[in-house]
Amino acid sequence: MRPPWSARVLTILPEAFPGPLGVSLIGRALEQGVWALETIDIRDFAQGKHRSVDDTPAGGGPGMVMRADVLGAALDAAVAKSPGAPLIYLSPRGRPLTQARVRELSRGPGVSLLCGRFEGVDQRVLEAREIEEISIGDFVLAGGEVAACALVEACVRLLPGVIGDADSLTQESFEQGLLEYPHYTRPREWEGREIPEVLLSGDHKKIAEWRREQAEKITRERRPDLWETHRKK
Repeated sequence: MRPPWSARVLTILPEAFPGPLGVSLIGRALEQGVWALETIDIRDFAQGKHRSVDDTPAGGGPGMVMRADVLGAALDAAVAKSPGAPLIYLSPRGRPLTQARVRELSRGPGVSLLCGRFEGVDQRVLEAREIEEISIGDFVLAGGEVAACALVEACVRLLPGVIGDADSLTQESFEQGLLEYPHYTRPREWEGREIPEVLLSGDHKKIAEWRREQAEKITRERRPDLWETHRKK
C-alpha cells in the first residue's frame, strides 16, 4: 500500500503547525491518515548552547542570514525520511506557485518545505541541495510558515477523498485556464439584488454558456496575462 502524501516542514517555529491545516476538510483528512504532517525544528541542528541558526550577512548589510551548515544538516534529515519528495524553499523571489505545479506536487509522495526567516538563507545551501524556490505572490512575509500552509493546503485538497464532490475541482479557477465564474444561492433576492435569471431557468446548456461567458469576462478584466495565454491555446 502506498504511504500517505506527506509534508515535512523545516522551520524555527514548529508550534505554528498544524495551524489552519488542522481544521475543516484538511484537518479531517490529516486525522484520517489521508496525508501526514511532520515538522522539523531547524534549531535541533544548530551547535552551541544558544542553538544559533543565523549570522550576519557576508559583505555587510542589515539583518541576519540563516546558516548553510545548519540548514544543510536539517535538509539532509528531511531527505533521509522522504527521499523522493522535492525540496522547496518558500521565497518571494521564487517562481510563482501555479495550480499546474500544485497538481504535480499532489501526485507525488509529498513535499519538504524550507521556511526561511530573517533576511533569507545562505545561497550555497540552495545550490548544493538543488532546492526549488516557490513564491505565493509578489509580497514579503515575516517568514515562510504561512506560505508553507498555503502550498500544503492547495495540494492536500486535490488528494482523493479529501473533497466530497471531486467534480467541483474541475470547475475552479485556473483548471480551464480561466478564473471561476460567479456563484449564487438563496435567498433569491437580497438587498435589491437578484440571482441572474438564467441560473433559475433549468436550462443546463444556457447555464453552462453563461458561466463560460462570465469566466472569460472576469479573466479578461482581472488577469489579462491569463487571458492571453488562454486565448492562444
